[in-house]
Amino acid sequence: MKVLVYSAREFEIPYLESANSHKHKLTFLKEALSSKTAIKAVGYDAISIFSADEACFLTIEKLKDFGVKYITLRSVGYDNVNLRAALRLGIKVANVPAYSPFAIAEHAVALLLALNRKLIESNRRVSQFNFNLNQLVGFDLNEKTIGIIGTGRIGAVMSKIMHGFGCELLGYDIETNYELVNKYNMTYNSLANLCAESDIISIHVPLNEDTHHLINEDLISEMKDGVVIINTARGAVLNTNHIIDGLKSRKIGALGIDVYENEKGVFFKDYSLDVPIDDNMIIKLNALPNVLITGHHAFLTEEALTNIAETTIYNLNCWEQRINSENELTS
Repeated sequence: MKVLVYSAREFEIPYLESANSHKHKLTFLKEALSSKTAIKAVGYDAISIFSADEACFLTIEKLKDFGVKYITLRSVGYDNVNLRAALRLGIKVANVPAYSPFAIAEHAVALLLALNRKLIESNRRVSQFNFNLNQLVGFDLNEKTIGIIGTGRIGAVMSKIMHGFGCELLGYDIETNYELVNKYNMTYNSLANLCAESDIISIHVPLNEDTHHLINEDLISEMKDGVVIINTARGAVLNTNHIIDGLKSRKIGALGIDVYENEKGVFFKDYSLDVPIDDNMIIKLNALPNVLITGHHAFLTEEALTNIAETTIYNLNCWEQRINSENELTS
């Protein structure tokens, strides 16, 4: 099968090639999928895309006209794909439903620890031979209350880790994970109550109509003063402008994010030598000392990249053999 891999990054190509083992003819393209770049897929049976690619209605229509029959995502999230259009036009779509919940949860913990213990600022001072400890005071995680919004695979791992720190766990989800209740004494709450009671809030929900701007000024107003918010899920789960207001007022004590509401067209690129980014929200966030941002790289572990590559090739193998993949989103 001829496959065009959009948004191919240098770090992932070896994993894809290894998993493929010459089964399919893979062509790697740095450019992201969009209605303008869809024409590059002419002559290909399938394409592979990442979370920053855009498979909107217009793009899907063009891909159909160009002969593309399959789209395999190298991500869990698929909010960037118009599944209705794909289903109507007969294009099969599959994702990677789980690659490493440990990678994401461990990154969330890393953000929390770095913020709480002021590691970035401490290292900056020491690099300048400044060993002053003023304004580097953090707090013990032990006996603090952490609210886990979304207790699926990733949220469950996050819960296990935070239980190990001695935290009290509050959970919010549409379904109760009774293993977390029984093993780690998690208490499920309404979202409003979780926000009111938590010292730390960690977000692990997908982006959809119900979760878009889930964390907004109304919920922020109910939070404890100085609450720490960690988001490794999807950027638009937070209303970023409301978050910035909360940070400025000190209602939010610290923010750690690996995702950003307007990350499309910004993340995964090097703008350090280019024209300054014209995005006021990211500029404001970067200017705040109690904000730590990483560029959507929570998934970036050897184990996760291996699983992503293997599942991507597995989806292609299933389609080539005319069998359904259990990872299909349009079946």
